[in-house]
Amino acid sequence: MPDSLAAGAAYARFAPNGTPDDMSLVVSPVGADTGLRIALQDLRLGRYYAARDLLEMTGREWGLRTSRSNLLAAGAGEPGIFKLWLDQEPNSPDAAMMWARVLTRAALKAHRSGMSEDVVGSAARLAAKAGWRASELLPECPVPWVDKILLAQLPYPAHMLDPRARHRRMPWDELPGGRDQGMPHLGPWPLLGEVDARHPGNRGGYHAMRQYFQRVRSTGAAMDFSCWMVLSEPSNPELWLLPVYALVDKFRTEYENDGGATERFWQTGVVGHYAVQAYNEWFAQLPPAEYPWVSMADFSHLAHALVANGETRMAADVLRAMGPYVTAQPWKDVNTILGRSKDWTDGFLTLRASTLRRWPLTTPTT
Repeated sequence: MPDSLAAGAAYARFAPNGTPDDMSLVVSPVGADTGLRIALQDLRLGRYYAARDLLEMTGREWGLRTSRSNLLAAGAGEPGIFKLWLDQEPNSPDAAMMWARVLTRAALKAHRSGMSEDVVGSAARLAAKAGWRASELLPECPVPWVDKILLAQLPYPAHMLDPRARHRRMPWDELPGGRDQGMPHLGPWPLLGEVDARHPGNRGGYHAMRQYFQRVRSTGAAMDFSCWMVLSEPSNPELWLLPVYALVDKFRTEYENDGGATERFWQTGVVGHYAVQAYNEWFAQLPPAEYPWVSMADFSHLAHALVANGETRMAADVLRAMGPYVTAQPWKDVNTILGRSKDWTDGFLTLRASTLRRWPLTTPTT
C-alpha cells in the first residue's frame, strides 16, 4: 500500500490548513509534470526549444516519451511549430516524431469531423509518411508504431500501414493463436507487436488498441480486449486500468441518449471488481515519488470508478495522489449523462472534499 502521508504530500502543499476545502483545483492532463507544463507554455508562444529539451531529457524512457509526446501534440496550439522545428533540424528524431504525432491527430480529426474521403486520405498518407521517417531516424522508438495503431481507425486497410505486411503470416489482422488465446477479434495486432518489441506493455500502444476496437469494432470488442489483457496479468501495471476506461466508454454508449440513465451502472460488481483490481495491482504498488509522471487521466478514471462504486477509502488515496489536479474526463461526461449540474467541477469539488474528510491522512491503510 502507498504511504498515506507520502501520498498526501502534494495535497498538503495546496491545502496549507490541512482541510480538503482549502485545496485548489487545476483541470489539466499534465498534472505535476513541471517540465511538460513549461514546454507546453513555450509551444503556445510559438517556441519549440523547451519541448526539444524536454524530449532530449526524457531520452529512452519509452513510456514517458510516449505520454509526453502525446500531450505535447494535443496541447501545442498551432501544430505548425513542429514543422518549423523539423525544417530547422531535419535529422532530429524528436522533431520527426512530433511532426508525425500532430499529423496523426489531424488525420483522425478530419475523419471524425466528416471531411471528404480525399481530404482524409491525403491526411492519412502524410501522417504515415511522417511516421516512417520518424522510425528511420530512431528505429527503437515505439511511438511511430503507436501512431500507426491510431491511424488504423481510419476506413482504409490497416495492413497498408505496415511496411512488413508482405512478410507476415496471414490473415494479417488475426492474433497468432486467435480464438485459442481467448481473443477472437480481428485488429492491427502486428502493429501492436511492433510496439511491444520496442517497449513491452507500452501504455499508449494498448490504449490505442482499445480505441481501435471501440471505434472500428464495437464497445463490446473494446471491453473484451481490455478484460482479456488483464486476465493475462500485464507486465506493465498501468494496463490494469484498461477495463476501467472501457467501462466509461460502455456507459457513454449505452446511456448517452437515454434520459433514464442512472448511477446503478457504477454500483455493479463488474465496476467494483475492475476498479479495486486496478487499485491493488497498480496504484497500491506505485511509489509516491512517481506520482508526478503518472497519467492524470489514469488517476481520474480510477478515482471516479472507486468513489462511484462506494470504495471511498481507496478513492481518498487516489485523490490525494492527484493533489489539486484532475482531468475533465470521465467526470464531465458522466455528469452530463446523469443530468447533473452543468458545471461538473462543482460536483467534483464537493465529492473530493467529503471523501478526504471522511478518510483523513491519519487513517491507517491496511
